[in-house]
Amino acid sequence: MSCSWGTELWDQFDNLEKHTSWGIDFLERYSKFIKERADIELSYAKQIRSLSKKYHPKRSREDESRYTWCLAFAATLQQLNELAVQREELAENLNTQIACELTRYTQEVKTERKTHFQDGRRAQQHIESSWKQLESSKRRFERDCKEAERAQQVSDRIDLDNKTDGEKRCSLKARQTAQQKKQAAEESRKEYVTSLNQFNQDQHQHYHTLVPVIYQRIQDMEERRIERICEAMRSSAEAERKVLPVVSRCLDVMMDASEGIQPRMDTQQVVEVYKSGFDPPGDVEFEDYSATMKRSISESSYLDNRTEGRRHSRKLWPFIRKNKLLTLLSSPRQPPPPPPTSPSPGGVVNSPQSPPPASREPITQRLNELMSSGSRTRKQCLRSLKRGLSLKLGSGPADCSHLPPEQRRKKLQTRINNINEEIQREREQRDALLKMREVYERSPQMGDASSLEPRLDEVKQSLQRLDEELRRNQAWLSEADSRLSDHSSRRQSGGCGLNSQAMTPGSSSLKQLDNRSPASRESPDGSYTEDHSAELHFKSRSSEFDDDFDDEEPLPSIGTCKSLYPFQGQNEGTLSMVEGELLSVVEEDKGDGWTRVRRNLEEEGYVPTSYIKVFLDASAKGFVQSSRLV
Repeated sequence: MSCSWGTELWDQFDNLEKHTSWGIDFLERYSKFIKERADIELSYAKQIRSLSKKYHPKRSREDESRYTWCLAFAATLQQLNELAVQREELAENLNTQIACELTRYTQEVKTERKTHFQDGRRAQQHIESSWKQLESSKRRFERDCKEAERAQQVSDRIDLDNKTDGEKRCSLKARQTAQQKKQAAEESRKEYVTSLNQFNQDQHQHYHTLVPVIYQRIQDMEERRIERICEAMRSSAEAERKVLPVVSRCLDVMMDASEGIQPRMDTQQVVEVYKSGFDPPGDVEFEDYSATMKRSISESSYLDNRTEGRRHSRKLWPFIRKNKLLTLLSSPRQPPPPPPTSPSPGGVVNSPQSPPPASREPITQRLNELMSSGSRTRKQCLRSLKRGLSLKLGSGPADCSHLPPEQRRKKLQTRINNINEEIQREREQRDALLKMREVYERSPQMGDASSLEPRLDEVKQSLQRLDEELRRNQAWLSEADSRLSDHSSRRQSGGCGLNSQAMTPGSSSLKQLDNRSPASRESPDGSYTEDHSAELHFKSRSSEFDDDFDDEEPLPSIGTCKSLYPFQGQNEGTLSMVEGELLSVVEEDKGDGWTRVRRNLEEEGYVPTSYIKVFLDASAKGFVQSSRLV
């Protein structure tokens, strides 16, 4: 069914104007809807990207690359990031391809609509002007006709009353006036007929030519507007459908990552990571104290028994409480560096005014000083001990002997693999340099072959260094493997021996246990365990302030200091400073050559005492002296 606005709605000019105006308003609303939807998609993408970044590990941890559940979560975060990229692409397509085009088209439609309705108004004004002219000529014809009729009546009445000469002259004048009015009426009639024909012609042209053309243009404009809205809706759906395959692929990857989680493999990986390779401890030895009752009681025998008891009272290493206080007390402290001879950082020789490095204090003296001091001084001493430990402990030995056997073997194997990779890269670089040198020798115009000699020497030295390091680590790995095999064979033989001894009397079993080698009582690092009485002594007195050591509060400032030389704090617990910097003194030098200072509430550490000039407060001096006396 085809219908035309020009024929069907020829008299609905005002309604068409309202309808087209409402259509343009709808087009603007839809453009705004697309923009807001694009903003929502962009905001969603930003939030998803922020969420993925928030839960993504800040730094690559080795643990997260071992376990399948960590890898699955990392893959999920990566796919979430890809989803955010697709949402950003969708938002960009909605903005550039739909919203911007709709905004531009809206302006075009407004301009076109304005032109069409201006043409319609001009046509309407023309037909109205023609109608007004027709009405004017009609009224003038009517007036002239009435005036001619009245003049004719007056002339006829005078002719009937014509008696005298004066009356005859009046009758002649009235007859002339009537004749003039009649001629004017005839001219008005002709003008009215002309105006009527012109109006009919204009009206026919208006309703059959102008209005259909104008209204058809308006109808075409409206249809194009509706078609453009249809295309915009289709484009928005296509833009979203375009990202669906990528979104589906991301979801499939997430599903595959979740299905790749293997609990049994993860639990086995825990064994691989934390397995020490040590043998379980053997049976506890029987200590026969009744044998001393048969001896004569004397001072020498008492001391001998006491010494013997101490020798046999060592605890097995798995049951010893690894107290951090014992570790701190037994760890040596690193002496501070000597100050430079001049304020410039280039000097490294010892200054005659610098104090000699502090000697290591005996454990008993440090323990007595710690135990006899007050609670606040204990905290300061513990901090000093902790700082000494952090300064001493940098990196473990090169052969990884500080690690358990199994962990040591894995560490060495990883190091050997890395060295082999470096050797392979160096060899490839050497081969490339040799080929380049051959090319330069055959074609001197391409380059100087002698310019490659320094680089070849450098690669050769690097290969020699890597080969030496590889042989050294392989030797350490062979040693670790041999120790592991010895431990395994000893564990198997020890288990068989215990099973065979289970049917023998208790005295023979105790005798065989007494004759075991001292290595059976060694700790994992190969050293003997601490003395039982000393451990009880430490344990009873150190447990009182373990919580104080963990929950330490910031110390108040006891003075200020000025740096005499620049210092680069490279070890943990130290604080870097520049020459002439003013710092707050938190803890005075305890005789080890280090002073604890603070730059602000967050930056705090130790600097060499010989590098600064200290200005203590009066109250702080009294407190320090009293704490030392205690």
